[in-house]
Amino acid sequence: MPIKKTYRVEGFSCAGCASTFEKNVQNIDGVTDAKVNFGASKITIHGDVPLREIEKAGSFESLIIKDEKNYEKTEETSYIKKYWKLLISVVFIVAAFTLQYQFGEGSILSVGAFFLAIIISGFNLFKTGLKNLIAFKFDMRTLMTVAIIGAAFIGEWGEGAIVVILFAISEALEAYSMDKARNSIRSLMEIAPKQALIRRNGHETVIDVEDIEIDDIMLVMPGQKIAMDGVVLNGVSTVNQAAITGESIPVEKNIEDQVFAGTLNEDGHLEVKVTKKVEDTTLSKIIHLVEEAQAEKAPSQAFVDQFAKYYTPAIIVIAFMVAIIPPLFFEAEWLTWVYQGLAVLVVGCPCALVISTPVAIVTAIGNAAKNGVLIKGGVYLEEMGQLNAIAFDKTGTLTAGTPVVTDFVLLSEEQLSEAKQWELISAMEYRSQHPLARAILFEATERGIEYKSIFIDDFKSITGKGIKATIEGHIYYFGSPLLFNDILTQEQIENIYQLQLKGKTVMVFGSENVVYSITAVADKIRENSSELLSTLHQNGITHTIMLTGDNEATAHAIGSELGIKEIQSELLPHQKLGFIKEQKARYGKVAMVGDGVNDAPALAAANIGIAMGGAGSDTALETADIALLSDDLRKLPYIVRLSRKALTIIKQNITFAIGIKLVALLLVVPGWLTLWIAIFADMGATLLVTLNGLRLLTERMKE
Repeated sequence: MPIKKTYRVEGFSCAGCASTFEKNVQNIDGVTDAKVNFGASKITIHGDVPLREIEKAGSFESLIIKDEKNYEKTEETSYIKKYWKLLISVVFIVAAFTLQYQFGEGSILSVGAFFLAIIISGFNLFKTGLKNLIAFKFDMRTLMTVAIIGAAFIGEWGEGAIVVILFAISEALEAYSMDKARNSIRSLMEIAPKQALIRRNGHETVIDVEDIEIDDIMLVMPGQKIAMDGVVLNGVSTVNQAAITGESIPVEKNIEDQVFAGTLNEDGHLEVKVTKKVEDTTLSKIIHLVEEAQAEKAPSQAFVDQFAKYYTPAIIVIAFMVAIIPPLFFEAEWLTWVYQGLAVLVVGCPCALVISTPVAIVTAIGNAAKNGVLIKGGVYLEEMGQLNAIAFDKTGTLTAGTPVVTDFVLLSEEQLSEAKQWELISAMEYRSQHPLARAILFEATERGIEYKSIFIDDFKSITGKGIKATIEGHIYYFGSPLLFNDILTQEQIENIYQLQLKGKTVMVFGSENVVYSITAVADKIRENSSELLSTLHQNGITHTIMLTGDNEATAHAIGSELGIKEIQSELLPHQKLGFIKEQKARYGKVAMVGDGVNDAPALAAANIGIAMGGAGSDTALETADIALLSDDLRKLPYIVRLSRKALTIIKQNITFAIGIKLVALLLVVPGWLTLWIAIFADMGATLLVTLNGLRLLTERMKE
């Protein structure tokens, strides 16, 4: 099996250059395959190849290649050092126009100054362009090279020099824009500390994260960032997890709670048992998955790539025809129409078209990651923007998934006070294995009830009904109303029925001839769930559905409270799957939101599977199309807004990139197209589509 290695690449100025670099590397002996991820500035190579050969393949763009494992970004150089060639060329152009004004248009001095400006600023452009021309590879650099040489050939030295300068500026702006888009991921890469204080074999030492092993004990002081994923062994603190989950409010961490690399320990001393190596931490996985997502081509990008494949040769043919048909068949001036043909080559340069989609995809996916949402590719970003319906699992998604006591109705206090009843109920449930026992004990703890030390005699579980116990010589029962059928009054039965209608599980406490109280337990609806669904409807989601295995009464009680449009209850996993397929046929694009485990078939069947709480779940991170890295459903409207905005911007960019070139090409008919207009049309289109794409950086979560 061939060796697979990933390198970081610095210096990409455009998407076309990334494509050229990829092809150059693919042609190296020993390389079986190579894929450039332009969004993440990486290349993955299959094959055993020396680094110098890869650097040679990128020499046309002076690319810097670094091993990903030991990657540290090269320090930013000053603008003067970075663009000194461009600045010198500008000086020569100013001098050339001054000399032209003094000595005339064709003077040797002015032509010489223009020539130097062209060579200094366009050396790399010509080197690649001429190589491509000899090999009959037609990309934007080939077009620009032919156009500039042609301009010099017909004596338009000034315009040729300006074209070179403006092209260099355009590439610099494009590189800056893409770098800005990548910064969201770069900032994630830099948030985790490179070292941590580790206790190993009784000794405390600061060591590099690469050398930390699973089960090492990491000591984290207040105000420090956590370097590795792990579980709290000792200590209590609040941890700011915003960098991972997007949660604005710090989360309290106690013993056995999970913590993530890159999060900030705010106010307590923590001892953390390391559970993952540095390359497997949640942060590392998120960065890797986001970078892979940015490399995944969206449908619109695939269309652009296919279109550009035929577009560039077509432009060359059109330019050639513009240059020769009028002089050959209509006795027009050769010089005029050769000039027009060269202008067509410049305006036809596909820079804006090629960059139109990647800049939007990279920006949107990076922005989402910073807000605690992992979108696994451009295709899902686009599909999310076209959603018409969203289906929700109930338990653990719309509800917290943890039952809580919602009602306590005191029916008799003659023999037992409310506090005493809670003492007896919780003492009985403390010995019970019933799933709802935790809700009872949690409520008892909240009420400050001491129940663990109460002596119970003759404890017995009554299958399907409840529990029975003897305490202080008295027999008590707690469980289903069926236990008390013989002694419940009509009024009490009505009370129980009304609570059940609201989807609550009702339990009764009493003795053999007295009913003391009624306790109702229900799965708590998540905070803001109702507001969330209303916001989704306002954002254009026409249909919301709740899918649950719960009984019809419970499902309708919760669904009605939330304002959900359709409720499907008593569903098995395979029935959820079938229902999602039906909804796709009915509404087109459908998303499914679930916890990523029992909802797996439905999540897979939906156009978009959205998993809750992905930060703590490897399954959710790996299998979902979109993962919410916290259990915050408020992120859904944000994703819908971001995706729809991204889809709109992509369409705007493609339309504008093609439209502006068509308008410029129409100027050929009256003979008005000049190299100046051509380069401004190309540069303007490139600049506008990149700035338009960067508008996605402004989309934020609404608190």
